[in-house]
Amino acid sequence: MATGLENLEIYKLSVRLEIFVYKVVKKFPIDEKYNSVSQLKRSSSSIVNNIAEAYGKFSYGAKINHICIARGEAEETKSGLQRAYLKGFISEKIADFTTMKYTELLKKMNSYIKFLRNKQTDAA
Repeated sequence: MATGLENLEIYKLSVRLEIFVYKVVKKFPIDEKYNSVSQLKRSSSSIVNNIAEAYGKFSYGAKINHICIARGEAEETKSGLQRAYLKGFISEKIADFTTMKYTELLKKMNSYIKFLRNKQTDAA
């Protein structure tokens, strides 16, 4: 049975993207294991972790802060994947797909932040 967190759209999307990134980086050159691969794995998992942490926070301010951190990690992951394409590690199709999906995630995060800010104002 899914909890409230598993029903949160930004959480579900970020988990799917994290798994996708983990599969994509397996095909990177071996000498990138401690560079691009490690960084992309860490930033993509940090998105999920910060969304989960935000969900568990009590105050709206703390929730917003963690979603903003997750946004930064999403931008970092998107940028890293775009550079991976320029370096020839991934295809243009994968780069375009991930850019589109991370942009979608960022827009949904922006909407969630707006929702939380409205709730924060209503609670004051």
